[in-house]
Amino acid sequence: MKNIRVLIGILGMDQHEVAAVGIAKMLRDHGMEVIYAGCFNTPETLFQSAIEEDVDVIGISSHSWEYLYYLPELMELLAAEEEPVPVVVGGSVVTAKDAQELTAIGVAAVYGSGASDGEIIDSIKELADR
Repeated sequence: MKNIRVLIGILGMDQHEVAAVGIAKMLRDHGMEVIYAGCFNTPETLFQSAIEEDVDVIGISSHSWEYLYYLPELMELLAAEEEPVPVVVGGSVVTAKDAQELTAIGVAAVYGSGASDGEIIDSIKELADR
């Protein structure tokens, strides 16, 4: 069984990366390979990294609402691929309304501030197995 490869990145000008680094460590501790893209990404840079790194899942960390602006473009780029990479979004600012909007455009999973480690790990494993 191959290692699950997860790209973790932050879109736009959001520079709050403590949670992204914490999630990356948690995923590594559970045997996943993490490609850390860091801050200040555009949809195009995350898309290119995902394709070049042949990742199984893209994780977007957010502590601002910029994901609402940038994610539709990322989802369009991924939808054009033969096998689109699933996208998950997590952050302290994610509201129930945002989660509905994100899943409506194709985001596979959305985690708010109360999400458990197990919930995140299990859903990423499930998405990577598709």
